[in-house]
Amino acid sequence: MRKYAAEMFGTFALVFAGTGAVIIDAVTGGGVGHVGVAVTFGLVVMAMIYAVGDVSGAHLNPAVTIGFWLAGRLRGRWVGPYILSQLTGAIIASLLLRAMFSNAAYLGATLPAGSALQSFALEAVLTGMLMFVILCVSTGPKEIGVVAGIAIGAVIGLEAMFAGPISGASMNPARSLAPALVSGHLHSVWIYVAGPLVGVIGAIPCWRLTRGHMHEVPLAAPAADTKEVQHVEQH
Repeated sequence: MRKYAAEMFGTFALVFAGTGAVIIDAVTGGGVGHVGVAVTFGLVVMAMIYAVGDVSGAHLNPAVTIGFWLAGRLRGRWVGPYILSQLTGAIIASLLLRAMFSNAAYLGATLPAGSALQSFALEAVLTGMLMFVILCVSTGPKEIGVVAGIAIGAVIGLEAMFAGPISGASMNPARSLAPALVSGHLHSVWIYVAGPLVGVIGAIPCWRLTRGHMHEVPLAAPAADTKEVQHVEQH
């Protein structure tokens, strides 16, 4: 139960701070700025990795959870509860933001600036890159402590910095689905659900080709209880 609560609280923080930055930037006429939004996402993910990474692995992202399962690093029976916990935390954050900023039409929802196909491709590639990094730094004694949080937070900030103006750089179905549901703007949400899933599927063979044999963890081991999945995220 603790790992599910950790995923809920961590994803709540991610959506509240990240989409909150988007909302505040909009209602203040650019008071946060694009760079500020990107940095906010990177920093909140890094903070949550340090806060709850040793409890749940700090996935904070249904796509990351599915990626760990596909990589053989997470038990299948945990996938559903992890995703439910993440979605619950994200929706609570969006509901709170709706109560605070009732004049915000989209509540920080991700929308494509260009074509749907363009944003779909961006989300797939961005999430694939993120998942690759997460898989590479999420286990082993050298990744305990500072390294994983900085690496994953930096990737999220970097990708949000350059791709945010086009696709929103979500890389996270929960982050996009929650504000879309609460604001009622669901017309483009498929991009931000399907794109990240395609991305994590593509990341698995890339990781196996480069480092998979160095990070194999037996499914028989109690993953969360032995901290095998600690220091992992997402946006």
